[in-house]
Amino acid sequence: MLSLLSWKKSKQSLEDSVRQIQQGDTELQNELIQAFKPFIAKTVSSVCKRYIHESDDEFSIGLIAFNEAINQFSEKKGRSLLSFSEILIKRKVIDYIRQQAKYKDTYYNSVEDGDSPFSQDHYSLGNFKQQSDTEARRDEIFHYKKVLEEFGILFSELAELSPKHADARRNAIRAAQLIAADKKMSVALMQKKKLPIKDLQKKLDVSRKTIERNRKYIIAVSLIFLGDYIYLRDYIKAVLEP
Repeated sequence: MLSLLSWKKSKQSLEDSVRQIQQGDTELQNELIQAFKPFIAKTVSSVCKRYIHESDDEFSIGLIAFNEAINQFSEKKGRSLLSFSEILIKRKVIDYIRQQAKYKDTYYNSVEDGDSPFSQDHYSLGNFKQQSDTEARRDEIFHYKKVLEEFGILFSELAELSPKHADARRNAIRAAQLIAADKKMSVALMQKKKLPIKDLQKKLDVSRKTIERNRKYIIAVSLIFLGDYIYLRDYIKAVLEP
């Protein structure tokens, strides 16, 4: 059985291993999961703010999430397996804790005299949910910044790059949606690090000049749709709402 250290020293990259697993190598998949248990525990612990044992429910959630990350991983999305799995593990653990908190809140509210055994945790659970959201959002933005830099775009300049008129912003976002939904255009964007203007122009009733003027913004939004950025997608949804 490979250890995490020996895996890092091996000639086969993680991404090569994942491709092999996705082609049906279940033995390698089990080895990879076993090797990265320390990484899973550390990631889960960063959410729970305590030491995590393999017997903990949260660790099991993280293990399942890591396995999902292996099956869902795609290099076309512009991030490493560990970056992708870290986000997925944190998201799944946070969802699990929220579900537990929701159950406790329901129980607490159902006790008329307020003597629920969970009453002392009620305030801290609310704080935890808010804190976990903040940390997950910060992690998401951190990874998004790194991907943007590969395209020569700074996160700090996005506000300035955003089209000033609402209709122009919506058109740019729809252009990004078209790119994300089209395999040829999305692959071209990720591999060449350039906007596939000719192909995009065929699908949009706008001039080449307009597309080029909003090039960086369209790329930035396309990366959100192509990635796993749940908080950033909420921002895009808000822009699209009438």
